[in-house]
Amino acid sequence: MRRVLYLSLFLFACAAPALAQDPVKVDSKHYKVEFENANVRVLRVKIGPGEKSLMHSHPNAVAVFLASGKSKFTFPDGKTEERDITAGQAIWTPATIHQPENIGSGEFEVILVELKSKPRLGNGGKKS
Repeated sequence: MRRVLYLSLFLFACAAPALAQDPVKVDSKHYKVEFENANVRVLRVKIGPGEKSLMHSHPNAVAVFLASGKSKFTFPDGKTEERDITAGQAIWTPATIHQPENIGSGEFEVILVELKSKPRLGNGGKKS
């Protein structure tokens, strides 16, 4: 019994980091880096009808949807959330871990601007 408990804890410890992986590294089929610098990373995300990505993480970001559709997000605790997407819609997305799925009939496409750090002020760090 004790071995089963230790094995379960070991497997959970190994799996937990996988929940927070970079989507570009774990799912390059759907995620492409369009631009990156010290402050932001811009991703183009394309998920075809009926396709889903893998569980991954994002920092705080702004999403701009390029196509209308319907998506479903599954979170590490098993909860799900469905969203109707409108082309041209822009939303703030706080840091998250999720698995997106396209449950619509068309391609899901979004530009995701991930924030890396607090922006530096252009005047030597002093507020005007």
